[in-house]
Amino acid sequence: MFVPEVRHFVPTISIVGDDFCFPYLVNLAVKKKIGFSGKHIDVLDDNGAILLKVDGGIWEFKKKRTIYDPMGVPIITMCRKAISWHQKWAVHRGESLDGRNLLYTVQKSNGFQLKPQLEVFLATNLTGEICDFRVIGSYISQSFKVYKGDTLIAEMQVKEKFKLGSLGKGSFEARIYPGFDYAFIASLLVIVDEIDS
Repeated sequence: MFVPEVRHFVPTISIVGDDFCFPYLVNLAVKKKIGFSGKHIDVLDDNGAILLKVDGGIWEFKKKRTIYDPMGVPIITMCRKAISWHQKWAVHRGESLDGRNLLYTVQKSNGFQLKPQLEVFLATNLTGEICDFRVIGSYISQSFKVYKGDTLIAEMQVKEKFKLGSLGKGSFEARIYPGFDYAFIASLLVIVDEIDS
């Protein structure tokens, strides 16, 4: 069983909320299931307890995904702009898509790219010239990493790819380094999955 090594005085970087930051390495299992009613994703800890749930339809023109806590309370809502060369997503606190609740935006670094890369801009980044975080890799390449500057803060690997014969199931493994917001990382994982699928 995984026993986290707690590090004292680890600075936290909270994007979604302090409740999602731990002073130790966090390993997550992410299970995806697609059915006629929509797409459902569960984010679980090492013991199999559900930490986050993600729901959304599969036939929507303007895609929207909501992340809930285990009690069903909405934490963040992600919405893709209907027409966007860079496949831009806006992430808001709770269920509201009001601009006052904007936390960050995520987009491809350019519309046509050989090496998949996403850029994340926090709502407080007023110039929008330099991204706050980068996601390099893709669902198709079966792994991706999240960076703040040159510092690796999380990495994800596809454990089981979605296949027609697997009844719409797939899974990921994620590792979030000490002090970083796992709900933020989970949202990036969902957006990478949406862009690649």
